[in-house]
Amino acid sequence: MFDSIYSTPVTASEFFIMMASSIVSGFIYAWIMSFRIRSKKRFFIVTSIIPFIVSAVITFVHGNIGAGVAVGGAFSLIRFRSAPGSADEIAAILIAMGSGIAFGMGYVGYGVVILICLAVVFVLLSFMPIFEHKSMTQDRLLKITIPESLEYSGAFDDTFDHYLRSYENAGVKTTGMGSMFRLSYKIRMKDPSEEKAFIDELRTKNGNFEISILPYTEQQNQL
Repeated sequence: MFDSIYSTPVTASEFFIMMASSIVSGFIYAWIMSFRIRSKKRFFIVTSIIPFIVSAVITFVHGNIGAGVAVGGAFSLIRFRSAPGSADEIAAILIAMGSGIAFGMGYVGYGVVILICLAVVFVLLSFMPIFEHKSMTQDRLLKITIPESLEYSGAFDDTFDHYLRSYENAGVKTTGMGSMFRLSYKIRMKDPSEEKAFIDELRTKNGNFEISILPYTEQQNQL
């Protein structure tokens, strides 16, 4: 079961066995992962077919180092045409690619085990109450847009001291062709119910420009 199904050269029947097993197990893998990763339908489709895509490439370049390097370089270009994903999505794609290599080498049993077992492990670990710091869920990302004429250093400190338990400057960025600044802060409210009053007071100081408060994550903190 765990021996390679390939002979030299690869026959049509061997290729279709690989194709069927990689697509079916890829679909099952994507379905299991969908319980944890709340992503779009396109991500589900792509994750389902990645094992077959990678395995087909490995099959066709089998034993040809030059072709393998060329294909690897072509795959790397995809990174520059893709939006950055979450850690869950990146892990899911890496698992799918790893199994695709196994399928491509003819190890169908190992490919299925990699996909299904790692999907189950991933889902089980994601539901285990470990490394969950409840205090981190209180953190928010505050973004304030101000005109370039406003001296922002210390301009909001009194408001912050009144409404916030803690705050930390997360950076400054120019926007609007340099006519405005966007200030970012990692904040924690004293009383979440006072969020509207907090925003209203900030609006009186920033000239009623845009203000946003979002759940704080390292990935969202993109100025």
